[in-house]
Amino acid sequence: MEQPESSLKHYYAARAREYDRVYAKPERQNDLRYLEVWLPTVFSGRRVIEVACGTGYWTQFIAPKATHVVAIDATQETLGIARKRVAARNADFLVADAYSLPDQLGRFDAAFAGFWLSHIPRSRIACFLDHLHARLEPGAAVVFLDNLYVEGSSSPIAEWDDQGNSYQSRILADGSSHRVLKNFPSAEDLIKSIARIGENPRFQRLDYYWVLQYDAAA
Repeated sequence: MEQPESSLKHYYAARAREYDRVYAKPERQNDLRYLEVWLPTVFSGRRVIEVACGTGYWTQFIAPKATHVVAIDATQETLGIARKRVAARNADFLVADAYSLPDQLGRFDAAFAGFWLSHIPRSRIACFLDHLHARLEPGAAVVFLDNLYVEGSSSPIAEWDDQGNSYQSRILADGSSHRVLKNFPSAEDLIKSIARIGENPRFQRLDYYWVLQYDAAA
């Protein structure tokens, strides 16, 4: 059975204050330094929509190069941290539903989602992409960043459902245990998923992360 969206929101609201600990893992530092330098170059001079911005870790690198960033998330707890982290005047943080981005957001010539695609049930990937691309101009630069599964660094997969989604069991500092949907798609699956809406796909495989970059189709 797929994880209810409300359950994922509850998990990230509870995890907000300790979320950034994941960026302190020693083995991931080389990848992170590379991404922190590379990612802003893609969005230089662009109006960016960032989906599931969380605590604003990646927003802090994107905003100085972008013309404007609209960063959305489903929980006020993570957005509160993001607003304190990123004081740039060209960055706005809003609560919004990634599966139904409001028309009032306007249109963008770039989009970024970090560590979000892996939390989308396989059956809803197309829905998310359709709503995202409804907010994008033709030729917009799109980047998705997420985790590779690396034994010993990633949380073990605890179970699979009949739709092919994988789940992890995560324990927070308060001792609470959470069942979290976390998929690890292949490069082939990712490129196939954007075939009807994207052009010129480029895939990067780092040691602990993957990056999919493409251009929104006309």
